[in-house]
Amino acid sequence: MNVRRSAAVVAVLAATAGVGTGLGTGFAPAALADDTAPAAPSASPSQAIPTGLYGSTDPKFDGVWRQSLTLVALDAVGEKPGAGAVDWLLGQQCANGAFAAYRPDPTAKCDAKTAVDTNSTAAAVQALAAVGGHDAQAERSVGWLKDNQNDDGGWGFTAGGPSDANSTSVVIGALAAVGETPGGQKKAGHSPYDALRALALPCAAGAEGSGAFAYQPDKKGGLAANADATAAAVVGSLGEGFVVDAGKTGDSGDSGDSGDSGDSGGAAECVAGTSPEDAAHNGAVYLAGALTSDGYLKSALAGAEDQPDLGNTADAVVALAAAGNTDATAKPLAWLEKNYGPWAAKSGPAAYAQLILAAHAAGTDPRDFGGADLVAQLSETGPARDVADYTSVPSDDTADGGGDDGGIATGVVLGAGLGLAALAGAALTRLTRKRRRA
Repeated sequence: MNVRRSAAVVAVLAATAGVGTGLGTGFAPAALADDTAPAAPSASPSQAIPTGLYGSTDPKFDGVWRQSLTLVALDAVGEKPGAGAVDWLLGQQCANGAFAAYRPDPTAKCDAKTAVDTNSTAAAVQALAAVGGHDAQAERSVGWLKDNQNDDGGWGFTAGGPSDANSTSVVIGALAAVGETPGGQKKAGHSPYDALRALALPCAAGAEGSGAFAYQPDKKGGLAANADATAAAVVGSLGEGFVVDAGKTGDSGDSGDSGDSGDSGGAAECVAGTSPEDAAHNGAVYLAGALTSDGYLKSALAGAEDQPDLGNTADAVVALAAAGNTDATAKPLAWLEKNYGPWAAKSGPAAYAQLILAAHAAGTDPRDFGGADLVAQLSETGPARDVADYTSVPSDDTADGGGDDGGIATGVVLGAGLGLAALAGAALTRLTRKRRRA
């Protein structure tokens, strides 16, 4: 559900589709960037940023994601998006409801080569639900997501790809955003919470990664703790989406076995229960423990430098707040306030949106984030704000029609059984400076 993870997807797609990832030839991830890291390249004159789109970097791999996160974050703090921002997002939708990361020609019909994916689609659903007035388009997207649910109850990045914690969680957020009960969405008798539960590491005193979530099983079926996947899965297991309101947690609506976890936010120990709430509690305990020492999480990508990971730290704040452990958000929030500037400036609108959502979830003011106004900084990355209310944008069923809209791009194959982090790490080793883009 987070901008960091989207960056890992960028690296995987670039590597598997043969797209160069070196600076100047592709998209340089920057979510791990320090002050000296080069920013993601701006679009060239021949790749002008479309009207209505936030950000100044090439939208090839993250246009829909960053736009969706921006719309959600602005709505969460009562702000309107820039002129044409909602129209731009609507124009990216395929006739079957799916979204790709970016379609440079929205007038062209989607076909089998259109690289639609669950993450872009689920993010767009949450954005359309937030701004309102586009129920038909959002429901069409939800229908596509339901049609592509895996038999284990989860979703992979691409339709039919092996389920992973992040994709499953962002789809849960989309279902919740349109008023559906995620636990009731089942395939072959399995709900999305079953898929997440299968990726949760068991509680074991003193064991590394106890209570965390894995992104996917490894080739041998083993589970390795992944902080990025854990942050996403904690929120997903609670039936939440991008926006977590301070002091409120979601209801998974799952009828599975429930352990005696009590208050999932207050206890500091892993519990043996098997309910989604128990799994979320355990994941939050893992994150809180990982943040205790420095106040930030470190890079989890294979081959990446051992350094602070600002995006994952912001995600962890949202996850801890969702689980009710707001006390544990204070230290990472304070650290982010002091260190977010260079990263967000290079990473663009999705990073600012992510920080806004973290502050919002923890009950702090995103307009006074270490003395800075995150909302103003986000707004400055996009077009001028609308004069009219954005819900006045036509909401009829006008997505482009025809075509075989559900395929994935030729040559874009996510290896079954391989964790996204491992694949992304392999791609990132080719970067001059190993960085991830928000």
